[in-house]
Amino acid sequence: MSDPNNPNIEQRTTPQWALYQRENFWKANEGQTPPFNTDPTKLEEEAKRKLSLGGWYYASSNAGLSTTHLANRQAFYRHRLIPNQLVDTNRRDTTTEIFGHRVAAPIGFAPIGINAIYHPAAERAVAKVAGELRLPYCLSTAGSTPIEAVGRANGAGNPRFYQLYLPHDDELTLSLLQRAWAAGFDALLLTTDTWQLGWRHDDVAHANYAFYRGIGAELGLTDPVFRRRCRECGIDPDTDPVAAATKWIDSVWHGRAWAWDKLPWLMARWREISGGRPFVIKGVQSVADARRCVEYGVDGIVVSNHAGRQVDGAIASLDALENIVQAVGDRIYVMFDSGVRGASDVAKALALGARFVFVGRLWVWGLSIMGEEGVRHVMKSLLADFDILMAVAGFNRVEDFDRDCLESYPKSYTLIPDRVL
Repeated sequence: MSDPNNPNIEQRTTPQWALYQRENFWKANEGQTPPFNTDPTKLEEEAKRKLSLGGWYYASSNAGLSTTHLANRQAFYRHRLIPNQLVDTNRRDTTTEIFGHRVAAPIGFAPIGINAIYHPAAERAVAKVAGELRLPYCLSTAGSTPIEAVGRANGAGNPRFYQLYLPHDDELTLSLLQRAWAAGFDALLLTTDTWQLGWRHDDVAHANYAFYRGIGAELGLTDPVFRRRCRECGIDPDTDPVAAATKWIDSVWHGRAWAWDKLPWLMARWREISGGRPFVIKGVQSVADARRCVEYGVDGIVVSNHAGRQVDGAIASLDALENIVQAVGDRIYVMFDSGVRGASDVAKALALGARFVFVGRLWVWGLSIMGEEGVRHVMKSLLADFDILMAVAGFNRVEDFDRDCLESYPKSYTLIPDRVL
């Protein structure tokens, strides 16, 4: 484990994240134990015990038969890291740069909505931890905390991005963008795979939809344009939260899709508001779409299939990443999410050409178990795992992860049961 007296620590440009391992081992000497087990399977089991039935179903449900979710995990298993020995990694550097921000690691908080169903501290707790760790935080349009409050919780100067579900109301869109920019969110991620919620059996079977119960509309309920829209149709957003929340989610999802011809308008408006800050498309899975993003002048893409929650039977996001990087990786900033469960998954995505990796369900489980402290424990554990992997596998910089450090096998997926993944 890491030695806190190691003189090389002072020479490192990043914290000795690996010391978190020692901190947890040392707890036994103080009559304590670590908060909870961060093994992904046990983490998920503990979250299930803590959550309400509705919270559990919304967090865990996948589209259809979960075959995309399974493919996401199986894709990681066909790639194996090749460790390097006798490499001096004492001064290794976990930092990287994303959109002009120097951040602690190539790991960010993926945008996930309605955090209030997982813990009362909701998005504030998550944003606070992201700021402490100097990792990028993404706020979802479906969040359950106002934009401004999340920005304050994240802290001045910390990298934070706003994920947009594009309303079918241009004035409302502009209001959201202006609020996000004013609150310090300096990159815009447009999600393009959720014009309507995917078919998720457990959620449907239990009528489990928080928005229709008045939960998850806080970004709308605090927006002056949306509040005016409510009053125009006879809804009082202060006394009828169910009607207001229903109108909110119907404004941004529910079967009304956008096409490429809307993109120039949105990009231009965001760049006017933000002074030219990055515009990103999240949800890209095909090479054709990635090439089109380049043609339109998009600044970055997130190769993502919404963690398998939108389209069943789809390509694994990691396989899509490999295809897309080969096609356009030298022309656009490529990021990745979907299926990440540990540091080796992060390393494999980087080796396949991702410049940055977002994680979601891991911190959701932590939030569900222990609120702010749960998020902190999960993410510090992930950082320690990544730091230790670099140390023992012989990688000094994030840039050292490339295609040569992987042994890859054919795409042959047998739908291994989820419980062993």
